[in-house]
Amino acid sequence: MADKPTVGFIGVGFMGHGMAKNILKGGYPLVVKGNRNRTPIESLVGMGATEAASPKEMAEQCEIIHICLGNSPQVEAVFHGSDGILAGAKPGLIVVECSTADPVSTMKLAAELEAKGGRLVDAPLGRTPKEAEEGTLDAMVGADDESFAKVLPVIECWAGTINHMGPTGNGHKMKLLMNFVSMGYASLYAEAAVLGAKVGITPKQFQTVIGGSRLGNGFFDTFTRGCVGREAEVHKFTIQNANKDLRYVNSMAADAGVVNVVASAVRHYFNHVEAIGKGGDFVPFVTDHVARMNGMDMEEEAKKG
Repeated sequence: MADKPTVGFIGVGFMGHGMAKNILKGGYPLVVKGNRNRTPIESLVGMGATEAASPKEMAEQCEIIHICLGNSPQVEAVFHGSDGILAGAKPGLIVVECSTADPVSTMKLAAELEAKGGRLVDAPLGRTPKEAEEGTLDAMVGADDESFAKVLPVIECWAGTINHMGPTGNGHKMKLLMNFVSMGYASLYAEAAVLGAKVGITPKQFQTVIGGSRLGNGFFDTFTRGCVGREAEVHKFTIQNANKDLRYVNSMAADAGVVNVVASAVRHYFNHVEAIGKGGDFVPFVTDHVARMNGMDMEEEAKKG
């Protein structure tokens, strides 16, 4: 390990645990910083990681830090303050920001880190916790060429498909486009499945016919395994996180002066479900709430052949 940089990891939740595990498997010294849930921290420490008391302490120890958190305010919080990354940053530090974040915030943090002699690389993720554990995630990377070359061997530990999108910020912009498309699919599938059930096409029939046609895809498979097959954890991405991403998408469109009729409509479903206190449900179960709005019980409908 002596010839490899020490890597830090903040946010070892659904996605971060698998990513951090695969960095360790790649032979990199790993320093972790967790939150209230001690289980993933203890798992990684048991594999050989060490634990930092604060982001500042991690920045003092590491050449590369990964961040995988829920939103931009959380990312900003680990950068700022007396115990933040910026307080301990050394020249040459590279922060790999893997959250789905607001590109405006990303660029502000990049400038602050650059003032300390460091670089920010945005590398948001595609796929699910299953691929995180397997080391086969998708990565959309925004970075200058020199920083990309330095972090690529580490990213290769946890990603199977890596696309260099251009300068810092472009990774998060691409991820917002990806999540706009995926949540657009989710709202379309939910509305179509409920309409089908209302007119006599069972959810299982809808799943079989669409899934077996050229309209089928990986997202359709996991989405319908959740809402039709009732597999609770097949698509572990919460409605509140989806709604956050859709807010960022709509903000990006407004900043760009782009008409965004579909993005606004898609957000209505997710905003409604979060507003009634169900934001912690996983995305496929937005279908349940669309069904309730139409006086139906999707779980009962899903039992029909």
